[in-house]
Amino acid sequence: MGETEQRPTAGSRLGAQENAGISTLEHGQKPPMTPPGKLVSIKIQMLDDTQETFDIPQRAPGKVLHDAVCNHLNLVEGDYFGLEFPDNKKMMVWLDLLKPVTKQIRRPKHVVVKFVVKFFPPDHAQLQEELTRYLFALQVKQDLAQGRLTCNDTSTALLISHIVQSEIGDFDETIDHEHLAKNKYIPHQEALEDKIMEFHHNHMGQTPAESDFQLLEVARRLEMYGIRLHPAKDREGTKINLAVANTGILVFQGHTKINAFNWAKVRKLSFKRKRFLIKLRPDVNSSFQDTLEFLMASRDFCKSFWKICVEHHAFFRLFEEPKPKPKPVLFSRGSSFRFSGRTQKQVLDYVKEGGHKKVQFERKHSKIHSIRSLTAQPSEQHTEVPKESARAYGDDNDGVAVQSCRQGKELKASTEDTGQHKSPSLKKSPKEGRKVDGAVVSTVEEEEEPSKDRMQQNRPQSQQPSTAGSLTGSPHLSELSINSQGGPSVANMTLSPNLSPDAKQSSPLVSPLLNDPSCIRTDDEEEVKRKRFPTEKAYFIAKEAATTERTYLKDLEVITSWFQNAVSKEDCMPETLKNLIFSNFEPLHKFHTGFLKEIEQRLALWEGRSNAHIKGDYQRIGDVMLKNIQNMKQLTIHLRKHNEILMELENGIKNSRKLETFCRDFELQKVCYLPLNTFLLRPLHRLMHYKQIMERLCKHYPPSHTDFRDSRAALAEISEMVAQLHGNMIKMENFQKLHELKKDLMGMDNLVIPGREFIRLGSLSKLSGKGLQQRMFFLFNDILLYTSRGLTASNQFKVHGHLPLYGMTIEESEEEWGVPHCLTLRGQHQSIVVAASTRAEMDKWTEDIQMAIDLAEKSSGPAPELLASSPPDNKDPLSVSDCSSLPAGLISDQRPVSISYVCWYRMQSLSFYDILQSNENQLSGNLLRKFKNSNGWQKLWVVFTNFCMFFYKSHQDNHPLASLPLLGYSLTIPSESENIHKDYVFKLHFKSHVYYFRAESEYTFERWMEVIRSATSSASRTRALSHKEPHAY
Repeated sequence: MGETEQRPTAGSRLGAQENAGISTLEHGQKPPMTPPGKLVSIKIQMLDDTQETFDIPQRAPGKVLHDAVCNHLNLVEGDYFGLEFPDNKKMMVWLDLLKPVTKQIRRPKHVVVKFVVKFFPPDHAQLQEELTRYLFALQVKQDLAQGRLTCNDTSTALLISHIVQSEIGDFDETIDHEHLAKNKYIPHQEALEDKIMEFHHNHMGQTPAESDFQLLEVARRLEMYGIRLHPAKDREGTKINLAVANTGILVFQGHTKINAFNWAKVRKLSFKRKRFLIKLRPDVNSSFQDTLEFLMASRDFCKSFWKICVEHHAFFRLFEEPKPKPKPVLFSRGSSFRFSGRTQKQVLDYVKEGGHKKVQFERKHSKIHSIRSLTAQPSEQHTEVPKESARAYGDDNDGVAVQSCRQGKELKASTEDTGQHKSPSLKKSPKEGRKVDGAVVSTVEEEEEPSKDRMQQNRPQSQQPSTAGSLTGSPHLSELSINSQGGPSVANMTLSPNLSPDAKQSSPLVSPLLNDPSCIRTDDEEEVKRKRFPTEKAYFIAKEAATTERTYLKDLEVITSWFQNAVSKEDCMPETLKNLIFSNFEPLHKFHTGFLKEIEQRLALWEGRSNAHIKGDYQRIGDVMLKNIQNMKQLTIHLRKHNEILMELENGIKNSRKLETFCRDFELQKVCYLPLNTFLLRPLHRLMHYKQIMERLCKHYPPSHTDFRDSRAALAEISEMVAQLHGNMIKMENFQKLHELKKDLMGMDNLVIPGREFIRLGSLSKLSGKGLQQRMFFLFNDILLYTSRGLTASNQFKVHGHLPLYGMTIEESEEEWGVPHCLTLRGQHQSIVVAASTRAEMDKWTEDIQMAIDLAEKSSGPAPELLASSPPDNKDPLSVSDCSSLPAGLISDQRPVSISYVCWYRMQSLSFYDILQSNENQLSGNLLRKFKNSNGWQKLWVVFTNFCMFFYKSHQDNHPLASLPLLGYSLTIPSESENIHKDYVFKLHFKSHVYYFRAESEYTFERWMEVIRSATSSASRTRALSHKEPHAY
């Protein structure tokens, strides 16, 4: 009785949670001050044609209103949008974010402010959020209806067909006729209805998110996309239209572009009364005058256009917001206007870092739900974990049980506080799973305060601008989304390959399963344990042999058990190939099972844990290693077969679509945490590990030690085996890497050809007419490819072009282009300008490209044609919502992480030498982990391989719970101010992500530092390639 009906808001229509919103500021930056005083109501017309009313303080600047709208929609990438309104002369102008709103809008009650797209990026793939792309699609729909986006009938019909697919789903002739009759997307739509339906029929199975992406893909190629025309005249009095875009200033005659002035060519923009002036940089090849002059209708029109140009230049060209000019003491000259807000680079960096919490949303006009998460819908029972989340941590039942036990009280309290205020259209946001380089991803965040404090902090802040009709209660937030100061936190989300950028999940390392109290060790327990075991270095070297052998045996089981069982259930692999693989791997697995048992028995005697009554000198390991390495020589025949196994498997995949699908599906299983081919090469990698272990043991022992003789003999035996197989291993690594890259690249036919050698891959910025754009480069001994990230669930890179290295020259060109760390690559038919993120990266690329050029010059001639003549194979249409943002932190993943994908998001590069080194620098063992804000240390089994740390509950687990790609991370020792006060602790940090790890001894601490340092700092020289030792197969 007496309950008032809540008026639905834009946020509730989109399914957004009604809270204080998600900050669009950088981490640590404070929101603009909200002046106290009387409130004024401002009406905002949204892109879905609804109106909302926002109450803001009378003296509040425009940024307060803009942030209120973005927070209301839970819009993270709000910097692309602006607010426009008619001034007193009925001219549409943009709201200045620095000036008070009431000084710009004189009569707020009679004015409707429009929330629209202001900055259109050159590539819509730069829009990381599905909600942002949805709003851009609404803008395109609006521009079509208003006649602002003009194009031919075919393009118009194609655009509308994507809109229809997004709104009503798959084609049905009757429904299409009814829908088009009720909805008019353009004037005189009837003439195009047949063509619209024809196109719509081709979009079967396309999700709303895919439709948005395809709509923007078509729209961005149109000349009038994102263009607002401003009437003007040139010096001869000819009527023209001026416009501004991400590339620079454009000149139109009617709706036809007749000229363009790129930002790189523009030296200065100014206006004087009605004259708009463009001062160009001197160019001997250009016929333009130094200064161009255009006449506009009035001074106000001229100044308005000048402001828009200044903002576009700052947003797309600057790295950070320009600082305000100092106020003049006596007289001011010119306008003090400046761009306010984050630049596009800052927005991209912020979203890539993942410092925000994702929410679900629904589309107003769509009959199909489109959710920013790839997880299943959460259960109505608060005490259950969403199925996808539970699956990421282990058995579903176990995960649910622990979660229920641990969070029952907190969830119950949250339900009582917020349940009664919940809007019917509002959906609870689970701890959302994401797909990455191929799997469900869980983000790792800094541990928060105890849950008891979190519930007290989940209160709306009184200083935030209120939204008329907003819900008074705040929906229950995930326990990881509340920071220690109260209110929604800017979460430290992780980047994960193959996940939707819009779907983030709580960290597996702060999950109930991993935070089981039984896993947390007190400092006293650790001290007692440490004193009980031997402390000599030889013991820890022997222990490393045991821990890495456990991991190696698990890797062999991926082939001999998991892969073999999967193959036996599917009739997809020829019998000859089955026999070749398993007949060579089963003897290896049987031998190393016994080898591990002997090492563990010796360690048990060394520690005094078993058979203590037996007398004898068991504090050594050289004799065990010598015996088994000598026996291992009998397995050399199987090791030599790995070359044939790898090549035959790839040939089988090439010739059989069924086998290709089977292998791809197997790589999606949790147990296959690395690419399948990597497991096939593991036996060769293991030989180098034995050699390293024996080298360290021989170096540690004095010649008089009882174990020295056996250790030295074992080293000689294993060194001989490595020497015999090393050349074969190099060839196989190159072969495997080429095939791995083939899967990463879209639009390729013949990447893997005899004689081709991989050298380096990494992220560089390519200078074009649209400015600097991030591109992924792949360097081989004969060709250089440049690509961009494709928005598909497989996260492939789309090839844009290639430069043969034969006849290429390379030179530094920072001064010529004014871009730091800039290189010009001049080929025989094409030249490109690229920029590295740091000087060190530029030096690595320069050295490797020059070396590759020298190799190409000594070869027989130019490389064969590389690019596919036909469009890339789209045999597996994939959802746009599956596109991912790589997390900056830990990942709970079911698929192998693509190194290319990590390099793209971390702006790093890797050489072939780095990859060879990573095969040698593998390590396993127990570590204690601690987050920055947590108190206890948690024991985890950690495997380091493939530039990544994989985390397990124990060494007996079959698959990792989480992973942490280390490229781009810094490795340091904690400082005194961090109050760690423990021995053998190292620190990993990347941007705001900080993790502490604690080793059990000085030796293990040094080993972890050594192997991690190899992954966090790429090699500066590609030593693996040489003219004398080519590694092409």
